[in-house]
Amino acid sequence: MALYEQIQEAVASIRQVTDFQPRTGIILGTGLGNLTDEMTPTAKVAYNCIPHFAHSTAPSHRGELVFGHLDGHPVVVMSGRLHYYEGWTMQQVTFPVRVLSALGIERLIITNASGGVNPHFRSGDIAVVRDHINLLPENPLRGPNDERLGPRFPDMSEPYDPTLRQLALDVARQHGIRAFEGVYCALQGPNLETPAEYAMLRRLGGDCTGMSSVPEVLVARHQGIPVLMLSLVTNVAFPPSVIRMTTAEDVIALASEAQPRLTLLVREVLRRLSA
Repeated sequence: MALYEQIQEAVASIRQVTDFQPRTGIILGTGLGNLTDEMTPTAKVAYNCIPHFAHSTAPSHRGELVFGHLDGHPVVVMSGRLHYYEGWTMQQVTFPVRVLSALGIERLIITNASGGVNPHFRSGDIAVVRDHINLLPENPLRGPNDERLGPRFPDMSEPYDPTLRQLALDVARQHGIRAFEGVYCALQGPNLETPAEYAMLRRLGGDCTGMSSVPEVLVARHQGIPVLMLSLVTNVAFPPSVIRMTTAEDVIALASEAQPRLTLLVREVLRRLSA
């Protein structure tokens, strides 16, 4: 079955559960899943109940779509994302974004946890991503292109929407949240980077690094969806002298601790979009 038909089948399955119309799609990253607790939900659909959806295996990722209102704004939230390191293909990793687009979202907000390679970053800071460096080994747009979904060669001169970025920075400043624009570097994982790799990323122009998100951005932009990415810096990894041994549990704990600031930022951005 072709990709376009798979998308339509997934959407039809979801529409059997809910006819809710979201305006904004949100992807929740590691340790950031509690945003759905702030919602007024109308429906939840587990990934394993949606045709052609892969299931999330990463720690702290629930693996369900949550539909409802967040401060009155209609959203659909991916509570748990899919990662290339889990063994899924890039097409499987990004299939949910294709479905969110078909459901009619107007924009996509992506959150994740990352390691900071900008020496000015502190643990708990938020990077409002203005650009990225894609070091993943495969591209989700590789293969035959369906013009119904997007162009063969999508432009990436402005991958992250400048209006949404400025809105997020304004909200952060007004609420005393440490947030800075930065460049996100995507590697495949699942291992964390070595000191030499962190140093390389800094020399390349990176400010933070993680194992996700860029594939979703590529597919969203392929379909013309504006993107805002908010990356929560959980561990500082540059200069090499500050690197400490870090576990997945450490990342989740640090993200959970800083989650209220990121939740406030997302909620206030949505309030202003609704206004």
